[in-house]
Formats: sequence, C-alpha cells, structure tokens
Amino acid sequence: MLLIDISLTQPYNKSNLLRNILIGKNKRKDVEQTGDLGAKLTEELQVETTFRLFGMPIYESVVVTWIIMAVIVIACICLTRNLKVENPGKVQLFLESAYRAGYNFFYDILGENGKQYIGYLITVVLYIGFANIMGIFGFKSPTKDLNVTVALALMSIVLIEYSAFHHKGGKKFIKSFAEPIAIVAPINVLELVVRPLSLCMRLFGNVLGAFVIMELLKIICPVILPVPFCVYFDIFDGLIQAYVFVFLTSLFMKEGLE
Repeated sequence: MLLIDISLTQPYNKSNLLRNILIGKNKRKDVEQTGDLGAKLTEELQVETTFRLFGMPIYESVVVTWIIMAVIVIACICLTRNLKVENPGKVQLFLESAYRAGYNFFYDILGENGKQYIGYLITVVLYIGFANIMGIFGFKSPTKDLNVTVALALMSIVLIEYSAFHHKGGKKFIKSFAEPIAIVAPINVLELVVRPLSLCMRLFGNVLGAFVIMELLKIICPVILPVPFCVYFDIFDGLIQAYVFVFLTSLFMKEGLE
C-alpha cells in the first residue's frame, strides 16, 4: 500500500513542479517585458544632445524643429511660385481651398476681432501636425520633449492674454478678472497657470500615451496588430492632437475677445 501511495503521488508532484516552473517562467517573462517597456519609455523621454554650438547644447527636438521649419518654408516657396489670377492650376486651387477652409474655421470662432491672429494659429497647427508625424520618417517627435510642449503652451497663453488686453484695453482687461463677481477673482487669476498647463500636458500626455499603447501592442501581437494602430497613432491621432491644441487656444481667445 505504501508503494502504491508513492506511485500515485509522484505524477501529481511532477505535474505541480512543472506547472510551477512554467508559472515562474511566465512571471519572469512578464517582468522582463515590463522592464523593457520602462527602459524604452525612459529612452523615449530622454532628450539627447545632437551637437554643441559655441558651447551651447543643441537638442534633438530643436534640430527636428529646424527640419520641419525648412520643409514648410521650402514647400511654401515652391507651391506659391507662378500663381495666376486667371486660369489657376489645380495645385493653386487646392491650396487656396485648403487655406480658405482653415481661415473660415478660425474666423467662425474668433470673429472679426480675432482675424489678425488666424495666420499664427494656422502656422501652429502645421508645425504640431508635422511634429507629431515625424516618427514615420525615423525622427523623434519634438512634442515628446516636454520643453517643446511647454513652450507652445506659453506662446498660446501669451497670445490669449495679449488678444484680450488689446481688445478690451488695460482697465477692462484687469476688471475682467473680477467677473461675474469679485469673489471669483482668485480663480480667474489661477486660470493663467491652469490653461497653459492643461494645453501642455494634454499634448504631451496624448503623444506619450500613443507610444506606450504601441509598445504594449507590439508585446501582445508583434506581427500584424501594430500595423493599423501605427497608422492611427502616428498619423491620424497626431493630426487630431494638432487640431485640438489650436482649437482650444482659439476658444480661450474667443472668451477674451467677446
């Protein structure tokens, strides 16, 4: 009976041992994958110095921004050559239609009082749009650098407050912080910090979140699944974030221009 009991228990012990080994391997694999994701995220957030100019470090995000600026300037020069008033070509008609659509979009929000700022908003949406899709061409997106998103947010808040100050005048601008009642003045002053912070973190967080989701998809199914999501996050989502950034900026401006 003792021999029978041992023989019966041996397969059970072996199966438990094998199961524990497999579980241990899976746990180690999960830990390694999590560690790899953390390392990739740290690497993605790290701002590398491309070169130094007169002892001053020039970061990768700055170099990529210069590339985007050069592409936009060269494209503008090439696409606006030989413009015609009569019998314009297809390219000219397309560009005029695209510009008019963007102009009308912002004009409907800002109205007559804010039309002088439309050119800046169109420029910003072009820059952020190009910056968010630079990963397709092997570059690190400048919007993954927190310094870039902070700078964009600060420029937007300066434009928002300047447009309100220019439209209302100094006295009405200061008085607007106490509207609708004086007790909310501290909250209105706090918005000077909250608005640029929200713009900055929304842009930075969405771009960074897209990177994390793509890395997780590569771990789950590295062959087929990441392809359509890569198209979405690298192109479609990047353009949406550019639209959201300038849309919120124009809405904040509208409040000060009313």
